[in-house]
Amino acid sequence: MTDQDLSTIAREFLQQMQSCVRLVDFRSARSLFADDVVAFGTYAAVVSGREHLEQQQWRQIWPAIRDFTFRLDELRCRGNDQAVCVIVPWDSVGTSADGSTFSRPGRATLLLEPRDGRWVATHSHFSLAPSDAT
Repeated sequence: MTDQDLSTIAREFLQQMQSCVRLVDFRSARSLFADDVVAFGTYAAVVSGREHLEQQQWRQIWPAIRDFTFRLDELRCRGNDQAVCVIVPWDSVGTSADGSTFSRPGRATLLLEPRDGRWVATHSHFSLAPSDAT
């Protein structure tokens, strides 16, 4: 499998996920993740299972952000025909309780595996980018 093949797999997955996040479409997002996914994120500690990921991460974050965008020009992939590791930064805009907005840059790592003829995430890690403060 070439680097271009890996990139194509990753880009297709990320474009679908980006659409789900922007539309707050949990139903469609479920099909992108394995039932037995293991994940953690900005909000959720380590969770096992797609339902827990949705409840403890997605439903806590997606309704409160907008303009979620993967920076595909910074995408990096490693893998083969059995698994693809995807590393990609992302941007979004958050809304404070008072209605003001703020930038929310972050990064994601996903492990995609082929199952039943399609690539699904068996692991995901989404977190905010480290602050510049030292």
